Amino acid sequence: MSRPRLYRTLRGVLAALVPVALFGALAGSAQAVPAAPAAGWPDPVPVVSHVETTDPVVFITIDDGWFHDPAAAKLLLDRRVPASLFVLPGAYSYDSGYFHTLLDHGRSRVENHTINHPDLTTLDAAGQRAELCGARDQHLAEFGDGPRLMRPPYGVYNEATRTAARACGAEGLVTWTHDLTTWGSVAPPTPTLKAGDIILLHFTETLEQDLKRTLDLAEQAGLKPAPLREYVAD
Repeated sequence: MSRPRLYRTLRGVLAALVPVALFGALAGSAQAVPAAPAAGWPDPVPVVSHVETTDPVVFITIDDGWFHDPAAAKLLLDRRVPASLFVLPGAYSYDSGYFHTLLDHGRSRVENHTINHPDLTTLDAAGQRAELCGARDQHLAEFGDGPRLMRPPYGVYNEATRTAARACGAEGLVTWTHDLTTWGSVAPPTPTLKAGDIILLHFTETLEQDLKRTLDLAEQAGLKPAPLREYVAD
């Protein structure tokens, strides 16, 4: 083959190969781009165990709701305590009037604590949504006021919990600064409270005395109970 003819043949082969190589390079680059998050996937809610504030306030939260102590309810109403009630639907299914009184005549608000009180980290995303959205729907149907905060049972959560909370209408995942519940014969701590502390109590037989002790500690620290929704919810 003559040299000019050989050159023409090589140019033809290269002309055919270059587009193929470029296409392969572009395809490889496209595959390296990470996939974007699914559209509409909610951002996880913030986690709050203490509110950063200079206001002289403390936040009282009460969990579960099984024991309905009239004396504790009277104290909440008489002292106009703006408590956040993280109650379970089953706890008001047999006596909703107890909580209606606290909501209708006091400053308390019902928040989300799931339906069945599971360790949410043992459930997949769908299971967590079922617990949180189900509790939201039952609260809304019973009280006409949907929860805006959620507390995971046992204070245990993962990223799926934070996302499920947002999907089910919550604006914050709340844990606590101090648990001042009386558990059996063990005396609860008596910490020096600071502005922004979140206090955990429970609807137990000792709720009235736990509330009195908490209110006394707040007064000693120059703090007043405030509505948690106003400081955490968007």
